[in-house]
Amino acid sequence: MTDLHTLALEQTADAVIVIDKQGIIRIWNQAAERLFEFSTAEAIGANVDLIIPERLREAHWRGFSHAIEAGKTRLGGVPTRTRALCKSNNKLYVQMSFAVVLDASGQSIGAVAMARRMDA
Repeated sequence: MTDLHTLALEQTADAVIVIDKQGIIRIWNQAAERLFEFSTAEAIGANVDLIIPERLREAHWRGFSHAIEAGKTRLGGVPTRTRALCKSNNKLYVQMSFAVVLDASGQSIGAVAMARRMDA
């Protein structure tokens, strides 16, 4: 990434999380640290299950697999409200939007999510 890309990503108010096709966190910005309470060092290389409540994981992985295969999400980037996990185990409701990340040839290589805290 260029310096401008890195600075923009780190300075945005929304949490930005990028995962690869296996669900491994590859990008985790400062807003994600504040929202989910996991440091970048803790998050990078971890499975995204780190922030997904156990009862939602099966549905998440079903939707993720379908989106990766289809090259797009069912919601088309429209934000949705959901529960998430944070390090302190406090209840956390977030508004998230998702997109599949495509390479130059149009192949799915991962996904990006943007999140912000919502009141319960």
